[in-house]
Amino acid sequence: MLITKHSKVIGAKFFHLEQNDFMDTNLSPMDEEGHGTHTASIAAGALVRRASLYGIGRGTSRGGSPNARIAVYKVCWNSGCSDMDLLAAFDDAIADGVNFISVSLGGNPREFFSDPVAIGSFHAMKRGILTTCSAGNDGPYAETVQNVAPWILTVAASSSGRQFITPISLGNGKKVTGVSINTFSPKKKMYPLISGDLAINASGDSYGNASACDYGTLSKDKVKGKIVYCLGDTGNQDLTIKQLEGAGLISASAVKADYSPVTIIPSSTVDAYTLGNNISLYINSTKNPKAVIYKTTSKTGQVPYIASFSSRGPELITSKILKPDLAAPGVDILGGYSKLETITTYPEPEDNRFQSFNILSGTSMACPHATGAAAYVKSFHREWTPAAVKSALMTTAIPMKDFAAELGTGSGRINPIRALDPGLIYDINLDSYIAFLCNEGYNSTSIDILVGSKGFNCSTINKPTQGNDGINYPSMHIQVPSNSTISATFYRTVTNVGTGNSTYKANITAPKDLSVKVEPSILQFSKIKQELSFKVVIKGPQFPKGIKVLSASLEWNDSKHNVRSPILIYKQGNVY
Repeated sequence: MLITKHSKVIGAKFFHLEQNDFMDTNLSPMDEEGHGTHTASIAAGALVRRASLYGIGRGTSRGGSPNARIAVYKVCWNSGCSDMDLLAAFDDAIADGVNFISVSLGGNPREFFSDPVAIGSFHAMKRGILTTCSAGNDGPYAETVQNVAPWILTVAASSSGRQFITPISLGNGKKVTGVSINTFSPKKKMYPLISGDLAINASGDSYGNASACDYGTLSKDKVKGKIVYCLGDTGNQDLTIKQLEGAGLISASAVKADYSPVTIIPSSTVDAYTLGNNISLYINSTKNPKAVIYKTTSKTGQVPYIASFSSRGPELITSKILKPDLAAPGVDILGGYSKLETITTYPEPEDNRFQSFNILSGTSMACPHATGAAAYVKSFHREWTPAAVKSALMTTAIPMKDFAAELGTGSGRINPIRALDPGLIYDINLDSYIAFLCNEGYNSTSIDILVGSKGFNCSTINKPTQGNDGINYPSMHIQVPSNSTISATFYRTVTNVGTGNSTYKANITAPKDLSVKVEPSILQFSKIKQELSFKVVIKGPQFPKGIKVLSASLEWNDSKHNVRSPILIYKQGNVY
């Protein structure tokens, strides 16, 4: 959590109010897992030259807002992250005067009035504090996105354009490339190579799949000193091979490996259907197969993509808000790390590597990237509301491609530089959020919990909501029954934060047979902070057979600014 004044870490608190886990012996804000250190350094870490993990990823490391100060609030323990601790941490952070709150945790989506992150972030928003949250790591499956309240900036994980690769050479001279974070350099030119099914434990007294190198299925005598080729990628194969004194691991994954885990022995994960089949054929057609796994290197120039693990929409709490909001780097991120934890999290003596930096992946890493970007934007626009900062980041994001369309990418890949001058913003105040909740059917009791007052009545709202979503959100989203035609209207108001005298024209991108009209299609501003309203009318036939999502976009252009809003229509009753 950030405070944007003066030096670095200014405080650290822990919350363990329920005291229901006897295993939590070190009750302190100390980071014993590395996760908090890593995320904090991404958001606001100071500049560190020649940072690396054993030379891998070497370069200058810095957070998104390196001049910001950090206040840490520890809420998670062996038993998890309790609602009581979360709410207490939000209360303290707000009282301490933080400017941004970065929350790299989540859980199954809950109704807003029973979700501690939704409640805490609502109170933060009331005090002018933007809360940024991770979208979750349950992708690529539909309806898994977390932290979906409209006042939260929900962040998906994308790659950064840099890829870590771990080369392999076979004894026949062929070279293949896999992925991992392998910190070890080979001590020999070649090592004996064996597959899991050939290294099976002949006693047959264990259960599992030897081809996948399941624990207990392999013979130590057959594995010792050899590189083992294993089908699948079960997550603990490297530890299994190490305990059998193997020299290395080649995993063949049927799912594309798009991020690189740190391994405890020399390891590399390859595609099962191409490279894996070739390695298997080599093993089974050669008397003495050999291989060597080299230390991980990196290459750049990769087209950014949404990580397979990043949770996808649509969200389950309200069908009117598109989540995630945008994407930020969350794949193979080099960041600070706690020396109280090994870099693989395997305990000693299995792993004895303790480092100040580590390379991790997850929406937990994407979230603080967005927090740092938000703090950067806010430093240039101190008067902007949380919704204004969020709007600037969303409408200037770079569109991305994903099989789930905007249900995976949101508005696109974050671009902090462009967000400094968005041209127009979609602002949302407290009353507008409350009106949205009333429109969603929340009763007075539920809204009282969020607002923190008693006796609220939705009938007292002066300005009722309009359109299908009833909120001035920077993106537009509807869900349509599978046998229904498409019909929706969105009402929006934009505030001019660009140049005083400017004319914006609407540009629509939409698939064939989907009609998207903007009224008016030209916005003429005469001064800064002027507000103008428009509506978007969408009409179309029933979804074509086999189509599950329709993507369109509205872009306001004044020749200098491109203010883009994604429009996503989802056919209900489908999973992609």
